Amino acid sequence: MPRTIWSGAISFGLVTVPINVVSATEDHSIHFHQFHLPDQGRVRYRKVCELEDREVSQDEIGKGYEVSKNQVVPITDEDLSNLPLPTAKAIEIDAFVPLGSVDPIRIGEGYYLQPAGQVAAKPYKLLVKALSRSEKVAVAKYAWSGRERLGLLRVRDDVLVLHAMHWPDEIRDPASLLPPPTEVSEGEITGALALMDTMTVDALEGPAFTDRYTEAIAQIIKAKREDKPLPETPEPEQPAQVLDLMAALQESVSKAKAARGDAAPAQVHELPKPEKTTARMKQPARQPPASAKQGAAKKSARRPPRSA
Repeated sequence: MPRTIWSGAISFGLVTVPINVVSATEDHSIHFHQFHLPDQGRVRYRKVCELEDREVSQDEIGKGYEVSKNQVVPITDEDLSNLPLPTAKAIEIDAFVPLGSVDPIRIGEGYYLQPAGQVAAKPYKLLVKALSRSEKVAVAKYAWSGRERLGLLRVRDDVLVLHAMHWPDEIRDPASLLPPPTEVSEGEITGALALMDTMTVDALEGPAFTDRYTEAIAQIIKAKREDKPLPETPEPEQPAQVLDLMAALQESVSKAKAARGDAAPAQVHELPKPEKTTARMKQPARQPPASAKQGAAKKSARRPPRSA
C-alpha cells in the first residue's frame, strides 16, 4: 500500500469528502550512488552550519525566509499548516470543464484520492458518479509544499485522480519556436495521415512501450557482476536527408505495415498515386498521338514567333 502524502478533504459546494492522497505512479528506474574511486567509499552530502562550521542533525534544521544577510524570518511547519487560505486543508473545487478544453501541457503529476473512512464513502461515490455522467473534469485549488496550486480532478476506474496543473502564467509562449514559413501539399498531408493510420494502436502496451534504457542499464550491471563482456552497442541509424517527402512517407508506410505483420486497419487513408507525386518528374514524358502532333504543328505555323 503506498504511503499517504497528504490528508485533507475535497470541498464541493457544501459537500465535504475527507480523503488521503497517495501517489498514482511508481519509479522503476535504476538509481546510482556516488563512490570514491580509489577505495569505493560512499560519498555523501552533509549539512553543515556556515557559522559554526560543523555538521548539524535534522532536528536542528528549520525553514526560514532571508530578508537580508543578517535577518532571517523563521517559518515552522505549524505556520504552514495554519495558512489563512481555504485551500490549506482542502482541495477546493472551483469549476467544471470539458477535458478537451484543457491544454495537456498544463497537466502534471497524478495522485489517487482515497476516501478517508466510512464517513467519506457516500460523498466520494457521489462525486465519482456525477463526474462520470457529466463527462467533465473538476478544476480545483489546493496548497501543498509552500504554495497554492491548481489541480484537475477526474475519474479513473471509479477512483478520483488529482493532477497537478500549471497556472496560466507558467506556460511559455511558443511563438518564437515556429518554423520558417513553408507550405505542404494535400498529397503530403494525406501521406502523413496514412502513416498515422498504419501506426495507430488500441492501447499503449506491449514491447514497444517498455523502458529499454532501464533494461540496458540492468544488462550492464549484470555483466559487470558476473565479469562478462558488456553487451554490444548497436550502431545508431543515421537520419537520411529527406529530398522527396512523399517518397519518404510511402516508404515509412510500407515499413510500418511490415513491422506490424500487417493487419492494417481497413480505414487507412489512401496514398496519392505515384503519377501525382514528384516521382512522375523522373519518368519520361509520354509521346502524344500522331494526330495531336500534326494539329500542334499547324497551330505553331500560324502563330507568330515570340520576341526575345
